[in-house]
Amino acid sequence: MRRKTLVLATGNEGKIRELTALLKDLPLKILTIKDFPEIEPPEEVGETFFDNAFLKARHWALATGHLALADDSGIEVDALGGAPGVHSARYAGPGASDEDNIRKLLEEMKNVPWENRTARFRCVIIVYHPSGRWLKAEGVWEGLIANSPRGKEGFGYDPIFLPMEFDFKKTAAELSPEVKNRFSHRGRALAALREMLPEFLKGL
Repeated sequence: MRRKTLVLATGNEGKIRELTALLKDLPLKILTIKDFPEIEPPEEVGETFFDNAFLKARHWALATGHLALADDSGIEVDALGGAPGVHSARYAGPGASDEDNIRKLLEEMKNVPWENRTARFRCVIIVYHPSGRWLKAEGVWEGLIANSPRGKEGFGYDPIFLPMEFDFKKTAAELSPEVKNRFSHRGRALAALREMLPEFLKGL
């Protein structure tokens, strides 16, 4: 199968690393939005992860003329009514750093007992072709919110997320990228997507 160009519709270096690693053996030439500095990114105004992933994938596919992949993902904390959710990247305000967002979340969780600190990472991935054809995949990763950050791997809320697969003993930021990609919300969404992609690419 002839290689097709796929634009990763994100400027987040952590996501680019994860997505590139998870897609590396597919017949795709991977570009990112950094290869198209003249194109303005869309405003993420969706109310759901699907809304934002779809509008980003569609925007970059139509603007570049290439297949585009966008994900929208975040952390949902039960004790906070599902927040930060779609606002995960900007939870502490516009331009907030990962550390700012973690600090705010931990402050809001400081009086929440261990058994009520349940949370999950959720990821929705959309692949959109300029012809209007598209695919959707979703992944969820269940765990608990730690009392303090630990670990140097990963990005975002990884230092305070304790996955259930490791008996809540390790944060996502204490896992190697290879291990994290096997279990993570993004890894699961991409695993589902990979099953559908070959047939989808054949039809383009």
